[in-house]
Amino acid sequence: MAQQRVLITAGAGGIGWATAQAFLRENSLVHIVDIDPEAVEKVSGTHQNLSTSVGDVTSREDISKLVLDLENRWGGLDVLVSNAGIAGPTSPVEEYDLEAWNAVMNINLTGSFNVVQHCVPLLKASGSGGSILIMSSLAGRFGYPNRIAYSTSKWGLIGFTKTLALELGTHGITVNSIHPGAVDGPRLEQVFAGRAAVSGRSLEEEIEAGLANQSIKKFTDPADIAALVVFLAGPHARTISGQQFPIDGDSKAAQ
Repeated sequence: MAQQRVLITAGAGGIGWATAQAFLRENSLVHIVDIDPEAVEKVSGTHQNLSTSVGDVTSREDISKLVLDLENRWGGLDVLVSNAGIAGPTSPVEEYDLEAWNAVMNINLTGSFNVVQHCVPLLKASGSGGSILIMSSLAGRFGYPNRIAYSTSKWGLIGFTKTLALELGTHGITVNSIHPGAVDGPRLEQVFAGRAAVSGRSLEEEIEAGLANQSIKKFTDPADIAALVVFLAGPHARTISGQQFPIDGDSKAAQ
């Protein structure tokens, strides 16, 4: 596979960082942008093909500057991984705070729009097609009680993906959405520890309950999500577009 030029939003931790590492192993040129300056500083300089910046996907000024920098440096873009997003609070709809709703929509939907809109000219300039990977969620396949903003935004990214696939297909640019379930790592451990503290059940009991709706009783490794992204951006996926890819242990619901 020819050396790819890859931009990953929210790339300094979690799924984003796992994806950056996967592309770096393929000898890609990778730029990650993240709103967390400490996380960016931690990964900066760890690989000769990695560049980093601090930026907010909801700031058109930040994204415009970033894309101009990449255009001057690379001349084009082969892969965009739109990964930035927030979960928002857990609350029933009648108690859901309007400001929280707006924040989730602004980052998850408008932020994705900002990044894609600025990057499409660079993807077209690559001359050989390109790939956009949109990070949705298990909550973009099912309803998610008490997480209405998060679920709504992640469902919205499906329509976003399918529309982009139709618009950009004539340029050879593929667009697909990825739908992880519960992702293994410190953040998930904190979630189950919090549930255990509230319920009075043990951590092990909470984990068992969390896996109850899955056919495969294990949480998803971020590295496996990254491997899926690399495949969908690669030469064997040039006719895969407008599709949704669950990677969730065959979950039957979001909870």
